[in-house]
Formats: sequence, structure tokens, C-alpha cells
Amino acid sequence: MMQRIHLIVATAVALASLAACGEKPQTGAGIRSDAVPYAGTGSNFTEPGWKAGDKASWEAQLKTRQQYGQNEYTRTQSK
Repeated sequence: MMQRIHLIVATAVALASLAACGEKPQTGAGIRSDAVPYAGTGSNFTEPGWKAGDKASWEAQLKTRQQYGQNEYTRTQSK
């Protein structure tokens, strides 16, 4: 009787540990859209100076954000 309980518990633990091996493969398929990135989203919360649909304005905003907003070296030097 006791051996049977141990066998059942061991089988349950083995099945539970094998359940983690069933993960689905992750693919690189993200959000797909037919619209170009600089077309805008129609949101009112946009950066001042950026015009939706203007590729040059969009690229300038990305460059500015990369230079001043995401570059810790330039952010710490300004203080």
C-alpha cells in the first residue's frame, strides 16, 4: 500500500516536470502593419514638432530621442 502511494507520487512529479518541456516555439513574428512607421497612430499624445506622415520629421525626432533621451553619457554631462 505504501509503495503504491510512493509510485503514484513519483509518477505525478515526473509528469509535472515533463509538462514544462512542452513550450511552444517562439517565432520572430511581431506586430505586422501595412502602414509605414512614420504615418502616425492618430493619437493626440505626440512629440511637439513631429508631423504625422512626414518621413524627414520622423527621422529627426528619432535621432533627437536617441541623442538626448537614451544616451546616458550626454544626459549626465549636462548637469
